[in-house]
Amino acid sequence: MGASKNSIHSNYCIEVAEIAKVFSHPARVAILLYISKEDTCICNDIVSEIGLSQATVSQHLEVINKAGIIRGTFKGNSKCYDINIERFKDLQVLLNSFFATTKANCC
Repeated sequence: MGASKNSIHSNYCIEVAEIAKVFSHPARVAILLYISKEDTCICNDIVSEIGLSQATVSQHLEVINKAGIIRGTFKGNSKCYDINIERFKDLQVLLNSFFATTKANCC
């Protein structure tokens, strides 16, 4: 999370922000959709499907990976990615609790 003062925020707020960052860019959403439809895939597969450069896809994968939504395992010289289902379920619970505590008519 950039150069912000993370020490003044709770772990809960930091975690919600990291999740939001993953879903804040359409390329990352497209990458997640592609990975979720495949058993496993390597970065070159994603590059071919998404139409972005390898370096750009790698940067997006890093953001997604930091949130724990994907896992990467090496097979030879290639890193294969898949969705971390357990983490994804945890994130669903976290986001549901976030929206459940938000007042609908705060203004």
